[in-house]
Amino acid sequence: MQPPVAAVIEAHRTLERLVAGLSDRQVAEASALPGWSRGHVLAHLTDNARMFARLAEHALRGELVAGYEGGVDERNAIIEATAGRSAAEHRARLAAHTAGLEAAWARATDVDWSRPVTFRNADLAATVFARWREAWIHMVDLELGVRPDDWPEDLAAHAVDFLLGRLPAGTRVRAEDVGRQWSVGDGPPGTVVTAGVRDLAAWLAGRTPVVPPVAAKELPALGPWPPPPQRLDRG
Repeated sequence: MQPPVAAVIEAHRTLERLVAGLSDRQVAEASALPGWSRGHVLAHLTDNARMFARLAEHALRGELVAGYEGGVDERNAIIEATAGRSAAEHRARLAAHTAGLEAAWARATDVDWSRPVTFRNADLAATVFARWREAWIHMVDLELGVRPDDWPEDLAAHAVDFLLGRLPAGTRVRAEDVGRQWSVGDGPPGTVVTAGVRDLAAWLAGRTPVVPPVAAKELPALGPWPPPPQRLDRG
């Protein structure tokens, strides 16, 4: 599948415009994520770009490397160490690592997108989709004016696809504004959840929808974020 590189680049430009006038005081203020300032969100978005660029650079050479050699502890330590940057420093580092990621993707051919990466035991194309989710979801977390109803329709539909596994088997999800329906598993029909596609995506992502989804009874509880699939045997 051809990944949405152009759409992610547009998300990057939207993010850059969003933080262009950010002050040091605003960076230090709380984000929508518990325990994280806006600086933490920016630090994560910046290092996420660096990490995906690292995976891409190695994948294009036919090499598999870990996104973080030290696992989630290394990821968290980097975020904590860089969250306190000034607004200008955040903008500069975000721009630099975003440019590095886009440059790596620009060298990928159609064949390269199927090269394996360690991220979610997937391929290089999957990292583009992941960056798409990261950029738009965390722009909402920054609480600088972007809301889920600003998300592109195709990004929202992709997010529903990706996050559907958080729902109990049998759940049906209907996006009335775009005429789409998703089903969880092959079991008998269960709860039907209805909303616009962007509100469904926001709810499944654990963010606040503009118009909350509805169900005949109560909404089903969301399970954990979808785990990585089992590693494919590429031998």
